[in-house]
Amino acid sequence: MTDPSGRSRFRPAVVIVLLLAVGAGLFAGSYSFAMAHPTPHHIPVAVVDDSPSARRFVARMDAELSTRLVQRRFATRAAAVDAVERQRVFAVVQTKAENGAISFDLVSAAGASVARVLAAAAPTAAAQAGVRLSLGDLKPLQPGDPQGLAIFYITLAAVIVGFLGAVQLTVHASELRPLERFAAIVVYSALGSLSIVAVVDWGLHVLRLPFPESWAVLTLTMVTSGLVFTAFYMLFDKWAILPTWLLMVLLGNPSSGGAVSWLLLPQPLGVIGRWLPPGASVNAQHNAIYFADDQYAFPYLVLLGWAVAAAAIAWIWRRRRYPHM
Repeated sequence: MTDPSGRSRFRPAVVIVLLLAVGAGLFAGSYSFAMAHPTPHHIPVAVVDDSPSARRFVARMDAELSTRLVQRRFATRAAAVDAVERQRVFAVVQTKAENGAISFDLVSAAGASVARVLAAAAPTAAAQAGVRLSLGDLKPLQPGDPQGLAIFYITLAAVIVGFLGAVQLTVHASELRPLERFAAIVVYSALGSLSIVAVVDWGLHVLRLPFPESWAVLTLTMVTSGLVFTAFYMLFDKWAILPTWLLMVLLGNPSSGGAVSWLLLPQPLGVIGRWLPPGASVNAQHNAIYFADDQYAFPYLVLLGWAVAAAAIAWIWRRRRYPHM
């Protein structure tokens, strides 16, 4: 059967079926490609001394990991620990004066997946280098989140609920004016992020969150996600969910650094992820929880940049495409 325009009424269904079939493979492939086999590339580590045993240990670590540890030398342990706090290095290597053993201190909070890779390779490397090994952790993860995945999950929830909320506004509240729609996005984002904090922190005690900052990051993440969908809706109408899903879920979440650290992701995902909303949200949340004294503005600027750009696109195109709005 055909509609008055002469097109088959089955055409949209066929297009949707094909898109879903392709999308299922892309969805599985994007996460498998990014997370199934984390591989180290260049991992910066602090080296406090230049003893022969330390050099042998680092050389064996390079061979064990099939990579290169980027050695950054520091005159004192205090300077190396300061670099840890500034997230410049992911481990500290030092020879113990009293017994010549290698002290290899990880920084799980800076990258849980990186710490696991280093911890797994260190005993074999030490044995091959002929040195004794003392393995430690300068900044461990919280007890309720031993795998370091909770930040990834709460960000994933904020991203998906953020744009699904905008989808529902489009379907069920299409009569809203632009400013009213924006207000609705802000309200459900604030309440939704409060719900995430309440469940994950206060209810389940999985992750202790610095409430004002974590709430603000999650709210901004949801607002940004909702505005991204809104911008795509103004550009592509009913097909807006496709580019939103591609950007935020297929590309943004696997490359966010939440499940697998940017240092272990296939390139260029590790670089791209920092500039996308999910990666910026993970980064900001991670800094707020574990590095509160040495935060930086970059992830917040990324989130704000996406939110402002999406809002501007939606505002400009609303009159061109939907003059009744």
